[in-house]
Amino acid sequence: MTNSHPYQIQLIQDRYGLKVAARLSDVTDELPHDILERLRVARMQAVGQRKVVKTRTAANIAASGGAVALTYGGDDTSWWDRIASVIPLIALIVGLVAINVIQNDNRAKELAEVDAALLTDDLPPAAYTDPGFAQFLKSSRDQNQ
Repeated sequence: MTNSHPYQIQLIQDRYGLKVAARLSDVTDELPHDILERLRVARMQAVGQRKVVKTRTAANIAASGGAVALTYGGDDTSWWDRIASVIPLIALIVGLVAINVIQNDNRAKELAEVDAALLTDDLPPAAYTDPGFAQFLKSSRDQNQ
């Protein structure tokens, strides 16, 4: 039994306690009132002194529409647990901000290249109003690289 899981040991002890309690309850009809009261007080003390095994399990399951969230049941979570649960959210926000900054920088570089090509090229003014002009600049820039 030394290799058993603590929960299995606890389960075996609980079953044994239930069997003993059932056996004692069967013979209580024949006992005098004062002994029954002493037994009741002793039972209350024993229940009060019983060790409670604290486990961290997902106690609440909250379902909303098609989403399910597992939450811890008590308010006894430590500050470290709360901080550790916020770290992925912070990493996500930092990643999204970094992606936005990089995309804005790339877009600004593209526009600067188009503006530089417009200012350095000798084209007639009618070429700037042509709808395919931006595509022409992009294709010519790609060919140059």
